[in-house]
Amino acid sequence: MTRVGIGYDSHRFVAGRPLVLGGVTIPSGRGLAGHSDADAVAHALTDAILGAAGAGNIGQLFPDADPQWKDADSMELLRTAHELVRGRGLTLSQADCSVITEEPRLSAHLGTMAAALASRLGVAQSAISVKAKTNEGMGFIGRGEGLAVIAVAVLEGR
Repeated sequence: MTRVGIGYDSHRFVAGRPLVLGGVTIPSGRGLAGHSDADAVAHALTDAILGAAGAGNIGQLFPDADPQWKDADSMELLRTAHELVRGRGLTLSQADCSVITEEPRLSAHLGTMAAALASRLGVAQSAISVKAKTNEGMGFIGRGEGLAVIAVAVLEGR
């Protein structure tokens, strides 16, 4: 059986926090606001994996009202969600993530992000794709207020 899930996440830029995307700290003067480390790539992919398995969403599994998730490593949350799905007999066969931001430019970091995601999930790097796009100057992303990520996950299993 093949199952497909879609995940989305967006965060506002803020000063004084590191910018972490796909488990990689990106040089930037601003990071992302959030209860955890605000890794929008890990959040979107977590939701895609959970969605494909019919296992809810990141907010249900790791609620931001719970202080134990304050400043949590989102890559660890992703790994935990993937383990939950594996316990249901499903495995990640492919994932595709698109980061939508005007700045910073991410092309030099995409391979490192894919490698970090693959390593944390225990899959081949060739199973993970990470891309970056701009929003052509439109909306909150175009104004540089934040970024968004869309992710698709394909699971195989019983």
